[in-house]
Amino acid sequence: MEKLSIDELRHKTVEFKEKIALAKADTVAKITALKADADNESDIDKREDIYNEIDKLEDVAYQQGEVTLNELLPEAFAVVKETAKRFFHNSTIKVKATEQDRILSANKDYVSLEGDDAVWQNSWDAAGKPIVWDMIHYDVQLIGGAALHQGKIAEMQTGEGKTLVATLPVYLNALSGNGVHVVTVNDYLAKRDGAWIGPLFEFHGLTIDCIDYHKPNSEERRNAYNADITYGTNNEFGFDYLRDNMAHSPKDLVQRRHNYAIIDETDSVLIDDARTPLIISGPVPEGDRQEFDVLKAPVESIVQVQRTELIKTLAQAKKLIADGDLKEGGMQLLRVYRGLPKNKALIKFLSEEGIKTLLQKTENFYMQDNNREMPKVDEALYFVIDEKNNQVELTDKGIDYLSGQDDPNFFVMPEMGMEIGKIENSGLSIEEQAEAKEDLFREFSIKSERVHTLNQLLKAYTLFEKDTEYVVQPHEKRTPNGIVQEMQVMIVDEQTGRIMDGRRYSDGLHQAIEAKENVKIQDATQTFATITLQNYFRMYRKLSGMTGTAVTEAGEFWEIYKLDVVEIPTNRPIARDDRQDLVYKTKREKYNAVIEEVTRLKQAGRPVLIGTTSVEISEILSRTLQRAGIDHNVLNAKQHKREAEIVAQAGDPGQITIATNMAGRGTDIKLSDEVKAAGGLAIIGTERHDSRRVDRQLRGRAGRQGDPGSSQFYVSLEDNLMRLFGSERMAKTMDRLGMKEGEVIQHSMISKSIERAQKKVEENAFGVRKRLLEYDDVMNAQREVIYKRRYNALFGDRLAVDIANMVYDIAEVVTETNKQAQDYKNFEFEIMRYFSMSSPVSEAEFGSKNEQAITGIVYKAAYQHYKEKMERTATEVYPVIKNVYENDERQYKRIAVPFTDGIKL
Repeated sequence: MEKLSIDELRHKTVEFKEKIALAKADTVAKITALKADADNESDIDKREDIYNEIDKLEDVAYQQGEVTLNELLPEAFAVVKETAKRFFHNSTIKVKATEQDRILSANKDYVSLEGDDAVWQNSWDAAGKPIVWDMIHYDVQLIGGAALHQGKIAEMQTGEGKTLVATLPVYLNALSGNGVHVVTVNDYLAKRDGAWIGPLFEFHGLTIDCIDYHKPNSEERRNAYNADITYGTNNEFGFDYLRDNMAHSPKDLVQRRHNYAIIDETDSVLIDDARTPLIISGPVPEGDRQEFDVLKAPVESIVQVQRTELIKTLAQAKKLIADGDLKEGGMQLLRVYRGLPKNKALIKFLSEEGIKTLLQKTENFYMQDNNREMPKVDEALYFVIDEKNNQVELTDKGIDYLSGQDDPNFFVMPEMGMEIGKIENSGLSIEEQAEAKEDLFREFSIKSERVHTLNQLLKAYTLFEKDTEYVVQPHEKRTPNGIVQEMQVMIVDEQTGRIMDGRRYSDGLHQAIEAKENVKIQDATQTFATITLQNYFRMYRKLSGMTGTAVTEAGEFWEIYKLDVVEIPTNRPIARDDRQDLVYKTKREKYNAVIEEVTRLKQAGRPVLIGTTSVEISEILSRTLQRAGIDHNVLNAKQHKREAEIVAQAGDPGQITIATNMAGRGTDIKLSDEVKAAGGLAIIGTERHDSRRVDRQLRGRAGRQGDPGSSQFYVSLEDNLMRLFGSERMAKTMDRLGMKEGEVIQHSMISKSIERAQKKVEENAFGVRKRLLEYDDVMNAQREVIYKRRYNALFGDRLAVDIANMVYDIAEVVTETNKQAQDYKNFEFEIMRYFSMSSPVSEAEFGSKNEQAITGIVYKAAYQHYKEKMERTATEVYPVIKNVYENDERQYKRIAVPFTDGIKL
């Protein structure tokens, strides 16, 4: 490749495309001929056979293309590497101008024309950041590129140039013309990466775009999908798929067939985001009718009453335990734990020697024989909180408290079957019976909605904490009087610490939190279209991904996506010092130790990145550092707009940066020689995250490309992970080591116990995702059928086949069920019900003919009846509907059509 002239290097792309086209030319010719046959074929069955043959041949053509791409891989990768090298060594490159060069020179400042030549600069703007091309692929990056082309996940450490690796398989697969999607976790990265790498592809005549620059359902977004390479965020790709399947006209569609996707930060997209399905929702009729404000007071009251009583119970438990009555004291302690698990005094008490072990022993005793003894613990509680599974349940005492004197039957639902029976046997007229049933259904609906609202309010008050699961922030809203600021509840992504803009909790939970926080309660919504990210990405013919941390979840990647994980070696050995965890008794001692360490590192001239698990903790640490007079930056859900700027400064000498989970921040922290000499970037984790992967991501921020660095996690027995999932064995170990206030333990056994606790949480989370997928798989089978038929209806070419199949299926089901029951009367009724026609089969024929013959007669008659009806519809109904559609300034609630089929109006 080095010997080629620059024009010869560019011409390689044309050669590659010609080879791919040649490999599948015969198959493409067959497909074109069959499409012409289908258009001219009037027999429905023959036409269906032709369509099936076309589908098979399209798969063959795809496979032929893939075989050719595999053959081209070494040469294509060499072309990309050589291009990167030429851009690296030359500030300008002069080539013979192509038509695309001329188009680019009109709107891109890195391409200019000089007569018949085009001059390409090696510097351009990447989403507001000026860059000069300074990268050439290492050998390990070529290995990574090959793994991605084969549809695998490449695990590459931070700083190993994942963005550059992607150029190799993206270029190779874009040659097929079927489209390559590069998926990122946020729009900043989608825009930056597309602009950063784009000129390399454009130099070879490929087109590139980013969907996040364009409005949904717009012509521009369709053009972005028709480009050879399309950048965008996972959510936008998924939402465009859903919007396409709600489109009313072919011109509203933007996506084409899902060919090949490369997902950056794969674990973040395919695992962390997979728990939340993508949902397009709209207003519910009467969605503004809410009882949250009315029911808020009793819920506030019951939460306060339980808190007050349990604080007294905790004091009793402490006294009983101190006096040696461990049985009664343990029971009282368990009661507090089940009713108030997040209470700070309880958490502190559990960190004392032997207390956690006592609680676990007591819980095991009461849980034996399927929780037989647990009601004795719960009888004094108003509600029980299950923090691990995020559930809260009212006890009988709580139900009595909330029902009160006014309405003792508040929670008692009417027994529908019995009540309907009573109405039907009451001797009332038909009209009076209908009215009574209507009242009964209304009462049932109001009661069930009220109970649901109450449960969601209870969840909001007991399980969801401000600045941990959500934040309350001003949000700009456009009104007829201009833009106004309105306080809103915004969800915080627990994995990345980012605000999930536009996401709302479902099932009335978001409204319950809004009521709790005294902000405007938004109207309820209903789902129009939904899909999980798992099922969206499984639609791609080929899927691959890059991340710094995938090995811990390799099992899940294989089980759900059939994706292998390949560990790509680092270009230089990792020189980071990963230390054993430091374990403290209380959070206060842990934070004090963190501040001392930060002060020491700052004096040594080392930059420090402090990782926290929530917005609340990042703000507590920030206040503590302010009091100690230490300058620092905070990067959390409230500051995400300054993200790139803060990360760019994070490697300066003595710079302190506090960040909620750093997953997917996408910007490397680059270090000066002065910082490297001082020991590099120091990572401090203030708590172990639920997932080992997020801890590895935080660690991976230091030690890029063989730089020096260190990582140290600080843990306390009061941390959520230790509290909820720390084992009995671990509690015993702590007791045996005899930990006193202010002491610190550093032991490999403790670090292993913490990892085991994390594994437990990961297994729970995997279970949740797997159940969500199993549930969505059922819906997905139906979604695929409906969306495929919808697509056929939009374009019309396969619509007749779909309708004929539906008519045949119904004819077959009606015939089979009634023939087996020998019920001609019901057969006649169902023919009328489904097809609006009299039975074409007499009672004698029904008795004598077999199922297959009857199905054939019914199908032919029903399909003929449908065709006649369609002809009448076209002449009589269509003009009326067309007139309404074209004059839509008037909103019609009901359209009366002068139409009858002779049997029923």
